[in-house]
Amino acid sequence: MRSILVISDEMKKVEDLLRSVDILSVKRCARQKDVSINADPANTCQYDIAFLDLDTEDWQKRILDLRTRMPVVAFAHADIKKAVEAMKLGASEFLEKPLIAGILEEVIRQHKKRILNNESGFDDTIGTSVLMQEVFGLIKKAAVSESNVLITGESGTGKELLARAIHKWSPRKGKSFVTINCSAIPDTLLESELFGFEKGAFTGANYTKKGLLEIADGGTVFFDEIGDVSPLFQIKILRVLQEGEIMRIGGTHEMKVDARVIAATNRDLSAACKKGAFREDLFYRLNVINIDLPPLRARMEDVPFLIEHFIKKHAMKRKDIMIRGVNDEAMGLLMNYSFPGNVRELENIIERAMSFAGSHWILSSDLPSYLLKTSVRKKTSNPRLREALAVYEKELIWSALQDSRGNISKAASLLGIHRQQLQKKLKDLRMQ
Repeated sequence: MRSILVISDEMKKVEDLLRSVDILSVKRCARQKDVSINADPANTCQYDIAFLDLDTEDWQKRILDLRTRMPVVAFAHADIKKAVEAMKLGASEFLEKPLIAGILEEVIRQHKKRILNNESGFDDTIGTSVLMQEVFGLIKKAAVSESNVLITGESGTGKELLARAIHKWSPRKGKSFVTINCSAIPDTLLESELFGFEKGAFTGANYTKKGLLEIADGGTVFFDEIGDVSPLFQIKILRVLQEGEIMRIGGTHEMKVDARVIAATNRDLSAACKKGAFREDLFYRLNVINIDLPPLRARMEDVPFLIEHFIKKHAMKRKDIMIRGVNDEAMGLLMNYSFPGNVRELENIIERAMSFAGSHWILSSDLPSYLLKTSVRKKTSNPRLREALAVYEKELIWSALQDSRGNISKAASLLGIHRQQLQKKLKDLRMQ
């Protein structure tokens, strides 16, 4: 364990006890006037666990501040009402004063393994599946390159998150990341939005405006839903990619723009090129590095990790209670659903369920009614032997993933195969 945050008026006592049971870095936060947790929430990322004295002022607010970023161990003199309120707000443990070294050691031991093994994704993208590990590898390679990137995948798979990760881990991370929603800019505003204009360029141009491409200079420009753009839009973007220059409306000279381009689409641009709906020369300019995001139904083993992530993300919306997770029955329903809306739909389901939950756990009754009606996929009538075996294998893997709540090792054990074999089958089958 790397560091522990202690918030107490009895700092010296707690610090001595903690140092006696574990080699660690204890960060002091004796009183609210000395260190303000709210001043810079990002700083709490350096801590692994917090020990919060409930005999200090504003302890309820401190739990709300900390609970989504680390486990919070509350401690106080014997007070059942206070202990119940602390657990309800999100404390993971309650210890009674005076603290005992042996109990502290056990609490730290319980949390240590989970903290050190908390590897469930890359940046803000969650996934431990083989498919997502391949995606993360491509992100790392794309980040160190200056080549254009085309991210493909169904709606709701998280294409913008990937684009932001590429920018964040690239040499351009200190510069702007500019998102351009291609389908939201009409042709009549295209040039003024992309290239900007000079003061007096037209009636109403009472000031000089930088365009989005000029703002992105030195950084990254993200063209979201590039497959929806008009022919005029395609021509304008192609010229920028070819020449690396722009001119404001009413301008008299070209300006060089150095912006790394990342584009995303849920359409098949290759097919669109064949139909004449998308320029082939633009497609090849954009598609230097391609990252294809798999649909959620192809990586169901990631669902439990995504659920945990979304519960933490939306925890602050419930001030009265801390939602800790999903019970087995509700998890079974979620693992048996195909998620046509992908990760975005799952997040919506979890946020909604958290609003309806009446306890620390999301129940099946808290989920949307259409999930309760979800039935197991229908079997193909009179299939060929090879097709039947493939379908049966998929169903067995699907069932094992449900029973193991997405745990690959447990699912492999249930199927009687090695973990590596199951990972290969998931990659080959893509669970579609």
